[in-house]
This record gives sequence, C-alpha cells and structure tokens, in this order.
Amino acid sequence: MMALPGGRHLDSIPLQEQRLHFMQVDSVQRWMEDLKLMTECECMCVLQAKPISLEEDTQGDLILAGGAGPGDPLQLLLKRGWVISTELRRIGQKLAQDRWARVHSMSVRLTCHARSMVSEYSTISRTASQEMGQAEKLLMEKCSELSTVTERCLQVENEHVLKSMKACVSETLSLLGEHFGQLLELALTQEVQALVRKIDTSDNIYITESTTGNLFSLTQEGAPLCRIIAKEGGVVALFKVCRQDSFRCLYPQALRTLASICCVEEGVHQLEKVDGILCLADILTDESHSEATRAEAAAVVAQVTSPHLSFTQHLTSFLENMEEIVTALIKLCQEASSGEVFLLASAALANITFFDKMACEMLLQLNAIRVLLEACGDKQRVDTPYTRDQIVTILANMSVLEQCGSDIIQENGVQLIMGMLSEKPRSGTPAEVAACERVQQKAAVTLARLCRDPDVAQEAVRLSCMSRLIELCRSPSERNSSDAVLVACLVSSQPAFSSPQGFKKGRLRPGQLVLSQLDMSLDAFPCFSFSYPNGNADAHSC
Repeated sequence: MMALPGGRHLDSIPLQEQRLHFMQVDSVQRWMEDLKLMTECECMCVLQAKPISLEEDTQGDLILAGGAGPGDPLQLLLKRGWVISTELRRIGQKLAQDRWARVHSMSVRLTCHARSMVSEYSTISRTASQEMGQAEKLLMEKCSELSTVTERCLQVENEHVLKSMKACVSETLSLLGEHFGQLLELALTQEVQALVRKIDTSDNIYITESTTGNLFSLTQEGAPLCRIIAKEGGVVALFKVCRQDSFRCLYPQALRTLASICCVEEGVHQLEKVDGILCLADILTDESHSEATRAEAAAVVAQVTSPHLSFTQHLTSFLENMEEIVTALIKLCQEASSGEVFLLASAALANITFFDKMACEMLLQLNAIRVLLEACGDKQRVDTPYTRDQIVTILANMSVLEQCGSDIIQENGVQLIMGMLSEKPRSGTPAEVAACERVQQKAAVTLARLCRDPDVAQEAVRLSCMSRLIELCRSPSERNSSDAVLVACLVSSQPAFSSPQGFKKGRLRPGQLVLSQLDMSLDAFPCFSFSYPNGNADAHSC
C-alpha cells in the first residue's frame, strides 16, 4: 500500500483517479519517490556483482562532495587541483597496465573536472588575464584530445597498433599535465598577489590579521606555494607588518608565516634582501615584546639556520648580529614559561652551533651549559625527547671546546648526559622513537668528546657509565634496535676504556662489545669525529 501526501493511500482511490494523480505529479518529485525504493536494490546489485576494489578511482569525487566555499577561489583551486593531479596520476597507472576502458572513462572524468575548475574559477576570480585565457584554452584542447584518442584505442584490437597509440596517449597525458600545472600556477599566483597586496596596503588590523592567516594556510600546502609567496613579495609584506608598532599583536602570526615561507631558498633570499635578520634581532632583544612574539622570532631563526638547508649557510647579516641573537635566545631559554617556548629557543641555538664555531664560544661565555642543564630538571620547560634532542645537540657541539669539560662537571652534567642514554619513547610513535634514538646517539657522542678530559673520564667511570654503554651495545631493545646508537656507544666506549679504571669497571674489552652481525664501518659515520670539520660541528647529522 503506497502512501500519498496528506495521509491518503492509493488502494483507497479508484484506478482512474490514481492514473490522473500520477500524471499531475511533478516528474522530479515522482523520480524522488521512486528513488527511495530503487536505491537499496541498486546498491545490492553492485555489491553482489563485483568485488570491492582496492583502487581509489572515485576518491576525487567524494572529496569534492562538500565543494569549495562560495567566493573562495583559493580553496577551489586547491581542491580541484588536488583532484586533477590525482586523476592524472591514476590515468598514468592504468595506461601502464593497458586497461584502456578505465583510461578512457577516467579521461572523460578528468575533462569534466578541468572544465568545472575553469568555469567555477572564471565565475569568482577577480581578473581574467590574457595569459590565463590562453592557458585555459590549451588545457581544454589537450583534455579533448586525450578523450578522443583513448576512445579510438577502445576500438583497436591489433597489439602493434595499440602499442604505437599508447606512446601517443602517454605524450598527450604528459603535455596535459604541463598545461594544467601552468594554469594552476598562474591562478594561484594571481590569488597570492591579491593577498600580498592587501597585507601591504591595509591599515586595518582585522583585515591584516585575516589576510595573514590566509597566507599562513597557503604555506602549509607545501614548498611550491611557499616559492610563489616569496616571489610575489610575501616576505617583504610580512616584515613590513613586523616593523609597525600598530600591528604588534599580529607579530606572532606574521613571524609564524615567515618561518614557513623560509623553508624554501627564495624565502631566505628575500629575508636577506629586506634585512630580516636585523628585524629578528631587534624583536628578540626587545623585552617589551611578548614571550610569544620572541618565541616565533626564534622559530624563524631556527628555520633560516637549519643545517639541512644548504642555501642558509651564507647569511652574512646573521654573523653580524649573531652575538645579540645568541644572548637573547639564552635568556629566552632561561625565562621560558612553557615547553614550546623553550623548544623553539633551544632549536634555534642548536642550529646556530652548526652555523659557526664562534657561537659555541659565545655560549660558553654566557654560561649556557648551566642554563641548559638546569632546565633539564624543570618538567615545565623540558618534558619531551624533542626538547632533550636540542639540548644534547648543543652540548655535543660545545663539547669540542676544551673548556667545556670543567663546566659540565661543575653542573653535574655527566650524570644528566648519562640519563639521556636511557631515553625511552612514551607514545611509541615513529617520530618520538626517532627523537629518542637521536638523544641516545648524541649523548654517546657528547660523552666520547668530553672523555678526552681526564677529569670527565674519571667522573664517567665513577658513575658506572661503562655499564650503561655495555648494556646499550649488547641489548637492542635498550637502544630501540638502532645500529646508529650502537656505533655511537662503541665509539664512546673507547675514551672511557683508555683508563685502567674503565677496564676495571666495565670488566669487558672493547672488542667484546662489537656484534658480528653489525655490517658497517665507523668510517661511514663521520658524525663521530672529535673536532669540527671545516669549522662546523657535526653531531646533528647523527
């Protein structure tokens, strides 16, 4: 018995009246009513007729179900761009497998996505340049060409002909990808220009805050967008914000965005051009700024001095301001009210110790060893292996200085470093396990360097350091099954074993610690040297 609106039932209406009613009902409404009865059956047919595929061919459609917000061209470009990039990759995979039916259907779907992106962006974009129009035209022509050639391939049975056509499809797909990349870059550049222009010209704090937030969100999309932002003046505009007292409350947000942009070479070059290092030094040394602002400035310093980025090693302006920056960072570590602030400041210091050997000498004069070792006992500041990783990196790089040993002993540092040899992950996540391995490894390297000082070696023996090193060498679970930690402990054991007390306490010869399964040479680990190669410390590479 089928119900009608108003609670009436079809079986209570004469047949002629039923037919008349159906003729009067809107066709869309009728289709919606029928769909309620058809959907479940359709789903069951699909599930029973074919296995559930492991492929994610429909993922793009599902992701776009929510759509970009109205008037939000950036989100539209990012979402459509991700889907089209994914479709291009999948078409390439199906083409390699000679699955021509899937290649053609996905090519048609790709054309639909491309047409939708062009149409929707044209509707909401601010301007339409001739270059954009040409790029759109080339993209749609290649989409049409791909759909046409893949449809022809479905009708070809000769393998030799298909093989030659496959090369043609592959070339078309490659050109389509290039045109799509060019169009997307042009569109994103246009939107970034608008954001940067708004930051540069606005005197309204709320508009600047919102626009800077949008720019920061873009930096999280990866290095290509960071390059576009840097090229279009994003670094210049953000430092302009950081030099205006009226925007002081926006400094943390602007600095956080700058730190993200400076992960690419173009960002660092722009920072150098606008005297960004001097601006950072002014912020760090000005105690009238909030702790949050100085912490974000420390994050920018940590980024531009990262030893993993080769293009940051020639910042002449940094060397000119290094003493003021190092002094301010040590003070920030000493006064940090939270673990996050201490982490950012110590990370900057750790990277600076790679930047120039003179930084280690400055730190020694500023009593950095006392500040860092005292912080190790403060759970509010040092509560994660990531923070201890920064501390032990600084100590490892400072330990190449002869004067370092006496300061370490005076601050009970040998015992604290030994405690780092027992670093264990709490959550078991890969990132935390890796951080714990770095802490153990660098702690062993630090001990190896410090034990050149007879007083430190004697203190290490007194604290049964050799027992812990032996345990780490012989028990993989104690070192998180890390061969790098094993090698560091083997190297560290050599200075301690050089004294008779070391043999007595350890009761093992160094040779007995070496496992036959270890198929590596100490020469493969240059980070275990006892001095600066070419003027730079190298414990961080561990």
